[in-house]
Amino acid sequence: MELFSSQGYRGTSIREIAEAAGVSTGNVYHHFADKETIFQTVLSQYWKAIENPDFPFNKALASGTFPDNLEELAVAAREGVRLWRRHVALIYVDVVELSGNHIRKFYSEMASRFERFIVAHGETLSGEIRPGVPVTTAVMLASRVFLQYYAVEILFGVPNQFGKDSDLVMGEIAEILRHGMLNEHGLAAAAPPSLARARRQAS
Repeated sequence: MELFSSQGYRGTSIREIAEAAGVSTGNVYHHFADKETIFQTVLSQYWKAIENPDFPFNKALASGTFPDNLEELAVAAREGVRLWRRHVALIYVDVVELSGNHIRKFYSEMASRFERFIVAHGETLSGEIRPGVPVTTAVMLASRVFLQYYAVEILFGVPNQFGKDSDLVMGEIAEILRHGMLNEHGLAAAAPPSLARARRQAS
């Protein structure tokens, strides 16, 4: 993990892996068919971790009412990236050097994993999401926004990338995710006729 995340895939040799592990190259090949298998094995540690109920984001998601707990999810996303920063770096290594071959399947199955999580924690995730907004899409959007923000901050070393303190930005993003960007006039103009009628009747 150390070598792949700091030197990249092609920049890391089996010899270096063996030396770092304190074993012979023959011993490495006894356990792994090739370097790609080692890379996949290390990356899969992260896939297993983010499905664990104790993964910071999962823990925060299950312990509060979505979307009331968006700020807590942001903090949890930061902690997850901090704890697993080298594994997260491997995602970028895979994209740049291996055309995303090892992460494609993981991301293509992400929606189904979130759906299973939501079914298991339906009561806490229902919150006050308005009709017509799929819970899975809303949760996935929040996770993508927060995790990507902190990947840039922690992995790329870009603090305050929105030009202000990250905690402040997380609060602003949480409010935008909860309430949207449009004012009442904009909402009425943008809403489909059926939704616009429902809003008028409700008010």
